[in-house]
Amino acid sequence: MSDADVRVLRDALVAAARRLDALGLNRGTAGNVSVRCALPGHDGYLITPSGMPPAEVHAPDIVAMPIGGEAPLDPSARRPSSEWRFHRDVYRARPDAGAIVHTHSPFATTLACLGRGIPSFHYMVARAGGRDIRCAAYATFGTQALSDAAVAAIEGRRACLLAHHGMIALGRDLADALALAAEVEGLAEVYWRALAVGEPGCLPDDEMDRVAAQFRAYGQRPAGG
Repeated sequence: MSDADVRVLRDALVAAARRLDALGLNRGTAGNVSVRCALPGHDGYLITPSGMPPAEVHAPDIVAMPIGGEAPLDPSARRPSSEWRFHRDVYRARPDAGAIVHTHSPFATTLACLGRGIPSFHYMVARAGGRDIRCAAYATFGTQALSDAAVAAIEGRRACLLAHHGMIALGRDLADALALAAEVEGLAEVYWRALAVGEPGCLPDDEMDRVAAQFRAYGQRPAGG
């Protein structure tokens, strides 16, 4: 990937972080965003820096990380998001992941604080890649234990909740991951509202499988696809 291409991705990450803030999916310094990219001599990814509000983040603040390592490629770079481990490990486990969005969005986080995933109460749950959206076991933020729990919860899925923490969504690119994060937050809100009335019924597994198959052919193919 050329230096110019990397600069475009850095700008796109800044825009994505600010978009999440504008949509209310993250607030303050919560959450983080990354995108997979080929860096000089490395399979790597770019990730937002630790502890910086999106309005203060600019392209040079974005941190380049190797998928095979633990330290920024540039020793003088900003510190990466404290959650860099699960970004790295999801990229390792999921070749289909081109970008990852992590949010502390209100409704998804509310369910996560109750230890609830999102069951098949609505057919759109299949947009996240399966019959449900799991909730990963709790572990301290920034730890390998949290990364391990997240990778397990997102297996065979494109999104999961993190107990007492937030949500992860992955996509083929930044736009896809952002759209899914917004979709999951919307589903979390509807589920939360349904629970205020009673426990909603769920669609059977065979129907969710049919819906998932429909979604695999849904929408427009990327250019050249």
